[in-house]
Amino acid sequence: MFCCRDYAVDMMTRKAIYRTPPGFSDMVMTSDGKVLTGLHFTDSCKVAEGCRESIERDLPAFRETRRWLDGYFGGCEPNFAPPYRVDGLTPFRKDIIDAMLRIPFGKTVTYGDIAAKIAKKRGVKKMSAQAVGGAVGWNPICIIIPCHRVIGANGALVGYGGGIRNKVALLRHERHIYEERA
Repeated sequence: MFCCRDYAVDMMTRKAIYRTPPGFSDMVMTSDGKVLTGLHFTDSCKVAEGCRESIERDLPAFRETRRWLDGYFGGCEPNFAPPYRVDGLTPFRKDIIDAMLRIPFGKTVTYGDIAAKIAKKRGVKKMSAQAVGGAVGWNPICIIIPCHRVIGANGALVGYGGGIRNKVALLRHERHIYEERA
Protein backbone atom coordinates (compact mmCIF):
# COMPACT_ATOMS: atom_id res chain seq x y z
CA MET A 1 0.00 0.00 0.00
CA PHE A 2 1.33 3.43 -0.87
CA CYS A 3 0.84 6.35 1.49
CA CYS A 4 -0.73 9.69 0.87
CA ARG A 5 -0.32 13.00 2.74
CA ASP A 6 -2.95 15.69 2.45
CA TYR A 7 -2.21 19.29 1.53
CA ALA A 8 -4.46 22.32 1.22
CA VAL A 9 -3.66 25.08 -1.26
CA ASP A 10 -6.66 27.25 -0.43
CA MET A 11 -10.17 26.83 0.90
CA MET A 12 -11.44 25.34 -2.38
CA THR A 13 -8.63 23.08 -3.61
CA ARG A 14 -7.20 20.14 -1.72
CA LYS A 15 -3.97 18.42 -2.69
CA ALA A 16 -2.59 15.08 -1.66
CA ILE A 17 0.66 13.33 -2.52
CA TYR A 18 0.43 9.74 -3.68
CA ARG A 19 3.60 7.72 -3.12
CA THR A 20 4.25 5.57 -6.18
CA PRO A 21 6.39 2.44 -6.35
CA PRO A 22 10.06 2.72 -7.35
CA GLY A 23 10.63 3.72 -10.96
CA PHE A 24 7.90 6.38 -11.01
CA SER A 25 7.76 9.93 -9.69
CA ASP A 26 5.23 10.48 -6.92
CA MET A 27 1.89 12.01 -7.88
CA VAL A 28 -0.22 14.96 -6.79
CA MET A 29 -3.99 14.56 -6.58
CA THR A 30 -6.22 17.63 -6.44
CA SER A 31 -9.87 17.87 -5.49
CA ASP A 32 -12.56 20.44 -4.93
CA GLY A 33 -13.54 18.37 -1.89
CA LYS A 34 -16.03 16.26 -3.83
CA VAL A 35 -14.32 14.83 -6.93
CA LEU A 36 -10.83 14.44 -8.35
CA THR A 37 -9.92 17.50 -10.43
CA GLY A 38 -6.27 16.77 -11.16
CA LEU A 39 -3.70 13.98 -11.15
CA HIS A 40 -0.12 14.79 -12.11
CA PHE A 41 3.38 13.49 -11.49
CA THR A 42 5.20 15.69 -8.98
CA ASP A 43 7.78 16.74 -11.55
CA SER A 44 5.07 17.86 -13.96
CA CYS A 45 5.03 21.51 -14.96
CA LYS A 46 1.37 21.56 -13.90
CA VAL A 47 2.04 20.94 -10.21
CA ALA A 48 1.85 24.13 -8.16
CA GLU A 49 4.83 24.81 -5.96
CA GLY A 50 4.73 25.88 -2.37
CA CYS A 51 1.97 23.64 -1.02
CA ARG A 52 1.53 24.01 2.72
CA GLU A 53 0.94 20.93 4.82
CA SER A 54 -2.50 20.84 6.43
CA ILE A 55 -4.59 18.59 8.61
CA GLU A 56 -4.82 15.04 7.26
CA ARG A 57 -8.06 14.49 5.40
CA ASP A 58 -9.58 11.36 3.98
CA LEU A 59 -11.56 12.79 1.11
CA PRO A 60 -13.67 10.20 -0.72
CA ALA A 61 -12.20 11.39 -4.04
CA PHE A 62 -8.65 10.76 -2.78
CA ARG A 63 -9.64 7.43 -1.23
CA GLU A 64 -11.10 6.22 -4.55
CA THR A 65 -8.14 7.57 -6.52
CA ARG A 66 -5.72 5.83 -4.14
CA ARG A 67 -7.67 2.59 -4.60
CA TRP A 68 -7.49 2.98 -8.39
CA LEU A 69 -3.75 3.80 -8.32
CA ASP A 70 -3.00 0.98 -5.86
CA GLY A 71 -4.65 -1.48 -8.25
CA TYR A 72 -2.96 0.00 -11.30
CA PHE A 73 0.55 0.05 -9.81
CA GLY A 74 -0.16 -3.30 -8.14
CA GLY A 75 -0.45 -4.96 -11.55
CA CYS A 76 -4.17 -4.82 -12.33
CA GLU A 77 -6.18 -3.00 -14.93
CA PRO A 78 -8.71 -1.13 -12.77
CA ASN A 79 -12.32 -1.82 -13.77
CA PHE A 80 -13.64 1.47 -12.40
CA ALA A 81 -12.72 5.15 -12.42
CA PRO A 82 -12.72 7.36 -9.36
CA PRO A 83 -15.19 10.23 -9.54
CA TYR A 84 -13.54 13.06 -11.46
CA ARG A 85 -14.36 16.26 -13.30
CA VAL A 86 -12.46 17.88 -16.14
CA ASP A 87 -12.84 21.66 -16.08
CA GLY A 88 -12.19 23.89 -19.08
CA LEU A 89 -13.34 21.42 -21.70
CA THR A 90 -13.83 22.74 -25.19
CA PRO A 91 -15.53 20.51 -27.77
CA PHE A 92 -12.10 19.76 -29.27
CA ARG A 93 -10.57 18.81 -25.90
CA LYS A 94 -13.60 16.63 -25.15
CA ASP A 95 -13.11 14.79 -28.45
CA ILE A 96 -9.44 14.21 -27.57
CA ILE A 97 -10.22 12.98 -24.05
CA ASP A 98 -12.90 10.66 -25.43
CA ALA A 99 -10.34 9.31 -27.93
CA MET A 100 -7.77 8.72 -25.16
CA LEU A 101 -10.33 6.90 -23.02
CA ARG A 102 -10.88 4.47 -25.92
CA ILE A 103 -7.21 3.45 -26.14
CA PRO A 104 -7.01 -0.13 -24.84
CA PHE A 105 -4.90 -0.90 -21.79
CA GLY A 106 -1.36 -1.82 -22.84
CA LYS A 107 -1.75 -0.35 -26.33
CA THR A 108 -0.69 2.93 -27.94
CA VAL A 109 -1.93 5.18 -30.73
CA THR A 110 -0.24 8.10 -32.45
CA TYR A 111 -1.22 11.75 -32.38
CA GLY A 112 -1.79 11.37 -36.13
CA ASP A 113 -4.17 8.44 -35.58
CA ILE A 114 -6.28 10.55 -33.23
CA ALA A 115 -6.14 13.52 -35.61
CA ALA A 116 -7.42 11.34 -38.48
CA LYS A 117 -10.29 9.98 -36.38
CA ILE A 118 -11.34 13.44 -35.17
CA ALA A 119 -11.12 14.84 -38.71
CA LYS A 120 -13.36 12.05 -39.97
CA LYS A 121 -15.82 12.55 -37.11
CA ARG A 122 -15.98 16.29 -37.83
CA GLY A 123 -16.19 15.84 -41.59
CA VAL A 124 -12.98 17.70 -42.39
CA LYS A 125 -10.22 16.59 -44.68
CA LYS A 126 -7.34 16.88 -42.24
CA MET A 127 -6.57 17.81 -38.65
CA SER A 128 -3.25 18.81 -37.18
CA ALA A 129 -1.46 16.18 -35.12
CA GLN A 130 0.21 19.11 -33.31
CA ALA A 131 -3.20 20.44 -32.25
CA VAL A 132 -4.03 16.97 -30.94
CA GLY A 133 -0.70 16.98 -29.09
CA GLY A 134 -1.60 20.26 -27.41
CA ALA A 135 -4.94 18.88 -26.24
CA VAL A 136 -3.36 15.61 -25.07
CA GLY A 137 -0.76 17.60 -23.11
CA TRP A 138 -3.50 19.71 -21.54
CA ASN A 139 -5.06 16.61 -19.92
CA PRO A 140 -5.47 17.37 -16.19
CA ILE A 141 -5.91 13.75 -15.02
CA CYS A 142 -3.03 11.60 -16.17
CA ILE A 143 -3.04 7.79 -16.19
CA ILE A 144 -6.81 7.57 -15.53
CA ILE A 145 -7.28 9.53 -18.76
CA PRO A 146 -4.40 7.69 -20.47
CA CYS A 147 -2.46 10.43 -22.27
CA HIS A 148 0.70 8.32 -21.80
CA ARG A 149 -0.66 5.91 -24.44
CA VAL A 150 -0.40 8.55 -27.16
CA ILE A 151 2.92 8.47 -29.00
CA GLY A 152 4.57 10.17 -31.95
CA ALA A 153 4.85 8.88 -35.49
CA ASN A 154 6.84 5.67 -35.89
CA GLY A 155 6.56 4.93 -32.17
CA ALA A 156 8.53 7.98 -31.01
CA LEU A 157 8.03 8.73 -27.31
CA VAL A 158 7.58 12.46 -27.49
CA GLY A 159 5.96 15.03 -25.26
CA TYR A 160 4.75 13.98 -21.86
CA GLY A 161 4.00 16.57 -19.18
CA GLY A 162 4.89 14.08 -16.45
CA GLY A 163 8.32 13.47 -17.98
CA ILE A 164 9.42 10.99 -20.61
CA ARG A 165 10.91 8.76 -17.87
CA ASN A 166 7.43 8.31 -16.36
CA LYS A 167 5.85 7.77 -19.79
CA VAL A 168 8.34 5.01 -20.60
CA ALA A 169 7.80 3.42 -17.16
CA LEU A 170 3.99 3.52 -17.55
CA LEU A 171 4.09 1.94 -21.01
CA ARG A 172 6.47 -0.81 -19.79
CA HIS A 173 4.28 -1.41 -16.75
CA GLU A 174 1.13 -1.78 -18.88
CA ARG A 175 2.87 -3.88 -21.51
CA HIS A 176 4.10 -6.26 -18.77
CA ILE A 177 0.58 -6.61 -17.30
CA TYR A 178 -0.97 -7.00 -20.77
CA GLU A 179 1.52 -9.71 -21.78
CA GLU A 180 0.98 -11.62 -18.51
CA ARG A 181 -2.78 -11.70 -19.17
CA ALA A 182 -2.37 -12.96 -22.75
